[in-house]
Amino acid sequence: MKHITPFLWFDKEAEDAAKLYTSVIPNSKINGVTHYGEVGSREPGTVMTVDFELNGQKFVALNGGPEFQFTEAVSFILSCETQDEVDDLWVKLSEGGEQGPCGWLKDRYGLSWQVVPTILEELIRDPDQEKSQRVMAAMMQMGKIEIEPLKRAAEGEPASTRA
Repeated sequence: MKHITPFLWFDKEAEDAAKLYTSVIPNSKINGVTHYGEVGSREPGTVMTVDFELNGQKFVALNGGPEFQFTEAVSFILSCETQDEVDDLWVKLSEGGEQGPCGWLKDRYGLSWQVVPTILEELIRDPDQEKSQRVMAAMMQMGKIEIEPLKRAAEGEPASTRA
């Protein structure tokens, strides 16, 4: 087996979604677009699939029709090094979509993303369980994840001063 490629089913927004994702996520590109011909479930000439890469990970988007919708049962984690990265991706991907708790959002196409600073995983996996639990409690209060309040929670600062 060479690799695993996520295959995303859209109604008719595959190309628009791929353009959004590749414009927002660094090191990304559209590799190719196929169109329906005389044989197929859509009007000939309309976009059928879009092959694209997000930070080197290959994806395929299909315009398959309205039969299937995305759910939160599948999401993609975007690991961010800085708060600026978190902020930028949070705003751009949630525009026209829905912001959720704990770094989760749905984009305008209904696809779920988790925009997470890399330090969160480090702090939650800390061998000091009290520290880890303080960080987890702080994160559970957030929509978009904020790095500085996580660090303050890790240091033991009371929740009332973490705002």
